[in-house]
Amino acid sequence: MKRCGETGERRQDGVTNIVVAGLGGQGVLKASDIIAGAAFLAGLDVKKSEVHGMSQRGGSVASDVRFGARVFSPMVSQGEADFLLVLDAGQIEVNRAMLAPGGLLIEPGVLRGRTLRSSKALNVALVGALSRQLDFADEVWTEALRVNLPPKLVELNLEAFAMGRNSSESPGSAPPARVRDLTP
Repeated sequence: MKRCGETGERRQDGVTNIVVAGLGGQGVLKASDIIAGAAFLAGLDVKKSEVHGMSQRGGSVASDVRFGARVFSPMVSQGEADFLLVLDAGQIEVNRAMLAPGGLLIEPGVLRGRTLRSSKALNVALVGALSRQLDFADEVWTEALRVNLPPKLVELNLEAFAMGRNSSESPGSAPPARVRDLTP
């Protein structure tokens, strides 16, 4: 995970803005469904939007998730994302402008040295990494996964989620690298 800028301060309106980005077929929309589901189960007002673009396998896909006590719009404006969760490294620069100063970039590199049982669970593993930054109970995340996944895939994805959640706890892991703040 890489923090953009130095402040890392929370928004005054109490709304958390998350952008999930990747390529069609990677599970961007499923990841945003799980995040939105967890926020809803935690009792928050949630809004979600999707930009499919060329969403059939290979094209850019992005989904915005916003939650807080009261949320009015589903869209995250450029430079307003508290978190940018990117499933494909090639989408980092394409979406970096969405990050707020101090926003956190979560990308596949956070899983360095770990092997998922299925590469199709990368989206859920990165949601697990994001979960460390959000104040939701473990039970909320587990229920959000169960509600949003077919029963036969729940255990595999719970394992991937745990791997992501524990990704920066491994012995000797380096602290998150700083990313140059590219916001105006």
